[in-house]
Amino acid sequence: MPSHRYRDVYQRVSVPLTEREWPSNRITSAPLWVPVDLRDGNQALAEPMDPERKRRFFEMLVAMGYKEIEVGYPSASQTDFDFVRLIGTAWLAPADVTIVVFTPARRDLIARTVESIRGIPNDVVIHMYTATAPAWRNVVLGRTRDELAELITAGGRDVLELAGDMPNVRFQFSPEVFMLTEPDYVLDICDRMTTLWNATPDRPVVLNLPATVEVATPNVYADQIEYMHRNLARRDSVILSVHPHNDRGTGVACAELAVLAGAQRVEGCVFGNGERTGNVDLATLALNLHAQGVDPMIDFSDIDEVRRTVEYCTRLPIHDRHPYAGDLVYTAYSGTHQDAIKKGFAEHRERAARLGQPEREIPWEVPYLPIDPADVGRSYDAVIRVNSQSGKGGIAYLLQTEYGLDLPRRLQIDFARQVQRHTDDTGTEVSAQTLWELFTAAYAADPATVSPPRDPRIAAATTVDEVIDALADRGCRVEVLAVTTQNVDRTAGAAAYVEYRGADGVTWAFGEGDTASRATIAAILVAATRERAAVSV
Repeated sequence: MPSHRYRDVYQRVSVPLTEREWPSNRITSAPLWVPVDLRDGNQALAEPMDPERKRRFFEMLVAMGYKEIEVGYPSASQTDFDFVRLIGTAWLAPADVTIVVFTPARRDLIARTVESIRGIPNDVVIHMYTATAPAWRNVVLGRTRDELAELITAGGRDVLELAGDMPNVRFQFSPEVFMLTEPDYVLDICDRMTTLWNATPDRPVVLNLPATVEVATPNVYADQIEYMHRNLARRDSVILSVHPHNDRGTGVACAELAVLAGAQRVEGCVFGNGERTGNVDLATLALNLHAQGVDPMIDFSDIDEVRRTVEYCTRLPIHDRHPYAGDLVYTAYSGTHQDAIKKGFAEHRERAARLGQPEREIPWEVPYLPIDPADVGRSYDAVIRVNSQSGKGGIAYLLQTEYGLDLPRRLQIDFARQVQRHTDDTGTEVSAQTLWELFTAAYAADPATVSPPRDPRIAAATTVDEVIDALADRGCRVEVLAVTTQNVDRTAGAAAYVEYRGADGVTWAFGEGDTASRATIAAILVAATRERAAVSV
């Protein structure tokens, strides 16, 4: 690989900064988080979110406590325009939530953007951007430095003309590809914008400085941010914002160091979705603060529900090893790790007893677990179950190879508890047949009691919604959290795994049928029967 072609990158992005303050700074409070999942993240999806998914995602962000949300690119599509209008007409945003809309520096697109926000009662930020780095100026835009500066200024004048008299509207400018733009040039452009828009402490301008393409180590980005932080005019009237991407895999570090260097605001996506390798991951950033004793001001107390919502809305899975949110991040396959964790739990309980305090109130010092899993809604049992699963010979592998079942990861974790009970009693290794018997006993209907549904509505139902509605009418409400289906060669049909919330918490049901829909219906009926609320169905 001809690596020498990239050797001058540090020279191109270096800034005239010799005495740095950021290495000795500490983060003591959360920055303003701005999720861009509905705009930047959405445009990176193979299947962009439909209105229902966008609304569900927006409502989740509001419920989690985000106070500024970028909701779309209203001049780019009718769908985005209509969603921005919906926020205003349906009063989706609480009064303390600021709405951000995105536009290029082009008059007709700015006008369309302003039209989309007219009548919204919330505070609104119009976010105007233009690429400023040399390659973009020369190759994409075909402009000199002076010509591009005039294009940006003209866009700023258009924003001011069309929205300057709207008292609830503030302005934001992003010199796209800031990280690769000459420091003197980007500083001049940003100062022009704050002067043009008359930035004041009461009506500050957001200057957003993106690492649009991550090309250097995080310390270089921190130097660039500190240079701007020190040299910007009207600094007390500027909200300094960053928008790191993750091309080098260090987007989180870039954001953290940028905050040390003076950034007050961070744009990103909840779990890091975005073009190429993604935007910076806001969940990781927020929970990193939590792990250092700093309140992130965002609620991740039920991270599994957040994950389920994001996976549904984006149609993208969250990796099992994703920091904080992955299914396996609080588990240990290694017996050495498991032993240390068990001892850590025991010492934690003993320390709480000695101090006479609740376990949740004393410092967390359990080996291999950087935070208490309970902080994000995870149980302690999961730590042991998955390790036991691995030690008992590969439960998931045996069920897949012998019976064709591809269990969802969370069901594998739950089923490991059933196997643990069996092996503790017998002290023997389990066979594939025993695993199948344990599995069906735990999650499927008893074959001896299977009979056609007596309720004609349920018997005639052909969709999941029809079954759930019919059960609800009989007083049985099955709260389905997730459904996974697969084809099964063994039966020439389908299998369904339904995660649902029952009287004793979240659990699973299993069903089979000749189609995925019928298998799902069978699993839901198992759930209903096991909840003892529809024994006559």
